[in-house]
Formats: sequence, C-alpha cells, structure tokens
Amino acid sequence: MTIEKIEPQTYDHYIKALTDISHAITSDLFLEDLLKLIVLVTAKVTGVAICSLWLVDDSTSPAQIRLKATQAIAPDYVKDRTLNTDEGVVGQVVTTKRPVTIKNVLRNRRFKEKEMAKRLGLVSMIGVPLKLKDERVIGVLNCFTSKPHSFSRTDVNLLTAIANQAAVAILNTELMVKTKIIQEELETRKLLERAKEVLMHRRKMKGDEAYRWLQKRSMDRRKSMLQVAEAVLLSEELAKD
Repeated sequence: MTIEKIEPQTYDHYIKALTDISHAITSDLFLEDLLKLIVLVTAKVTGVAICSLWLVDDSTSPAQIRLKATQAIAPDYVKDRTLNTDEGVVGQVVTTKRPVTIKNVLRNRRFKEKEMAKRLGLVSMIGVPLKLKDERVIGVLNCFTSKPHSFSRTDVNLLTAIANQAAVAILNTELMVKTKIIQEELETRKLLERAKEVLMHRRKMKGDEAYRWLQKRSMDRRKSMLQVAEAVLLSEELAKD
C-alpha cells in the first residue's frame, strides 16, 4: 500500500478511494468488464503492485476458486489458475471468511506460488473476502506489494469495504445476466409457439410435427430455431398483406 501512516489526509484519500470505486462498480457493465475495472481501480487507489480477483465457482463439485481478473500483465500471473476451497491463502480467506495479511509470502507455508512471487518481486500480501449480507463468500480480492508492508487496520478496512461493494456489484450483474437469458428464452418459446400455430394452420400439421419441421429446417439451413420461427412468422405476415 502506498500509505503507511495514518494522518489526516489519509482519511480523505481513503474516502475518495471508496467514492471512486463505488462510482466505477455501480456502472452498467458486463461481468468480465466489471471484474477488470474493480482490480484496476483498486490497484490505482491503493498503489499495490498487483491486485487480483478470484471467484468461487459453485458449478463444480467440489466448488473451486478461479482467478478471474488482474491488472498485472506478467504472463506468470495472468495464466489460468484454479484452487480448491481449502487450498492456499485464497482458500483460507474463503473458508474462514476473514481477511488474511502476510508480511512475507516467501516465508508463509500456505502461500503456494513462491516461485512466481520471486520472479515478480512480490513480498507482502492481503486477501479479503467478497462477502454478501448473508455472510456468503463469493470470492477473494488479493493485493500484493513489492516491498515489505505491515497492513494497518485502516488498510484492511478500506479493502474490506471495496470487496463488499464489489461482491454486491458482481451479484447484481450476475442476476441481470440471468434475468436477460431467462427473458430471451421466454421470448424464443413464445415465437416458436406462434410459428408452430402458423404451420399447424397452414400445413395442417399436429403440434409435434410442426416442432419437428422447425427443427429440421434449423439443421438443414444451419440457422437457429428462433431464426426459422421468425422467418415463418414473417412469411405469414407478408401473405396476409
């Protein structure tokens, strides 16, 4: 962290940092863009060498934690990385639901990537959970310094506030994406039903026959069923005109 002593201007700096991040992560962004923005702004306002964001992936059994964003450009750091929920410092943050600070990662037994830390010159680390109001942890925000640093209570509070805001923003973005997908699926079903009705009336087909006809046209023309349904409905409208 760039600020090591708590002086009057430090509080102004932290308040401004929180305000900047709050404005940034409440923007209407896709999840991937949102995650990148969180680490970029966090690294900028804190002055850390590397900031990274990991998310818990509940779609696997058992659940895993995946590196999803970092502002680092070093190939050693940006490679695809996955941990179990009981593995490494990131796993410790997820399971304990508490921040973890490390003065020297090379001397910490839980830190798994010591060779990478040596190559990139990483020394001190803080990991804070992305925690929702129901205490569920959905990820971890990690920050590394290139010099030894004792993370103060104010440092921990700042990054915890950032992580909590990020957790809410990520959850809301995921919900918006899911809602959009559901709406698109419902709209597709409605159009398919309307296209089936047209075929049943025009070609005297039964419902299952009309559906198979749409499927076959989709495969033969290499078009989605939605596109085929829209073509059928457009043809019906033109015929009426």
